[in-house]
Amino acid sequence: MSTSGKKTILGKIHPDVLSFTVGKDPVLDLDLALWDCIGTAAHVTMLSKMKVKTPVLSEKESGQVVKGLIEIMRESAAGKFTISVADQDVHLAVERRLTESLGDLGRKVHTGRSRNDQVAVDIRLHMRDQILGLIEETTQLAASLVKFAKKNVKIPMVGRTHLQPAMPSSVALWSTAYAESLLDDLLMVEAAYTLNDRCPLGSAAGYGVPLPIDRNLTARLLGFSTPHHNVFHASNARGKDEAVVLAACTQIMLTLSRMAEDLILFSMPEFGYFVLPPELCTGSSIMPQKYNPDVLELIRAKSAIVMGYGTTANTIMKAMPGGYNRDLQDTKELYMEGMRVTRGSLRIMTLMTDSLSVRSAKVRDGFSAGVFATDRALELVAGGMPFRDAYQYVRSNLDELESADPDVALAAKTHLGGTAGLDFKEYQMRIKVVVKGARLRRRSSERTISKLLGVSFPLDT
Repeated sequence: MSTSGKKTILGKIHPDVLSFTVGKDPVLDLDLALWDCIGTAAHVTMLSKMKVKTPVLSEKESGQVVKGLIEIMRESAAGKFTISVADQDVHLAVERRLTESLGDLGRKVHTGRSRNDQVAVDIRLHMRDQILGLIEETTQLAASLVKFAKKNVKIPMVGRTHLQPAMPSSVALWSTAYAESLLDDLLMVEAAYTLNDRCPLGSAAGYGVPLPIDRNLTARLLGFSTPHHNVFHASNARGKDEAVVLAACTQIMLTLSRMAEDLILFSMPEFGYFVLPPELCTGSSIMPQKYNPDVLELIRAKSAIVMGYGTTANTIMKAMPGGYNRDLQDTKELYMEGMRVTRGSLRIMTLMTDSLSVRSAKVRDGFSAGVFATDRALELVAGGMPFRDAYQYVRSNLDELESADPDVALAAKTHLGGTAGLDFKEYQMRIKVVVKGARLRRRSSERTISKLLGVSFPLDT
């Protein structure tokens, strides 16, 4: 086995050590190339304005670097930017490309920063973009569920506890429950966005630098609301930020998983309440008649995977000492995969909901006398009978409910959130407000980056 070192920008490294430590970064970091260039553009712009006796970069030189970064961004968008094992990661790959095209200017861009704060800002810029996409896709599914509920608002459905028939419910109550769950899940996504909205750039290796850098300026140039104040905390926040985003993704996936399980159950022939769109199901290699709910089964599995990613991220961090440790390299992949899986699951479930249909007759056939028992007991209570007496009376005379009408039962629950008290306008307003907020944030971010780069962002490819 060769023990000679392989040459990198940071010196010679044993090839086995290089391969082990680089891991998947040359592939994963391709998703960060765009954001690394943007973070570097903010950094060199700040360096050109730094008050020092001998300027690190002039404004003209900073402009040249930004133009070089834009070219790398275009290469990345076209799939022509590569990261080699010798580069180790996107940061050194970008620096290499700048040095190849700009000479000494490329060798100056790392002044006053570390790969620690560089990757931290890359991930936060990536997260900002991804979280805004996550919000829009979550609201798209919520809107589809509300639309499905309005279309089927008058169709009764047996409500179940322990999977056993319980009380009268409706298709609309079922559907809007999952819409509301998603909207509540977005409260955690919003918290993750707020936590992410702090700029770590300038913290360097976690202890600052002996240069008069302007961390407020770089935060503004990148569109963050504020920089992290304490530079050591800015370093320690790495990993925790990823775990918080994964926690928010987990809540969404839990909602999707329970909804998927309902759809699997209620589309079985034994229930037959819902009809899954055949084009979103898969067939059997041996049984010609089969249309299997594979995508729903995968969503159940993927919810466990995303939950596991979050647990793994927390477990990685729990015993780390303060300051940067290489363990954090692996939290990046956990976050990226967790976000990819969550957004993909949302898109699939929206397709499913948009094409879902209801068998009204089968849903009504699910009602039996016992489903109306609680409603009847409460009617007796309203007439003056103590609840326990009413409970025992109905329990002993269920046959009296054989002719009960599920439509009448639905119409009787007019209180807030009941089967006849669903406020569709409220749901639509909540969705509208969330979507508007996400789009405003995205436009603000794009305007800020366009101003930094001096060209319209996103770039035309």
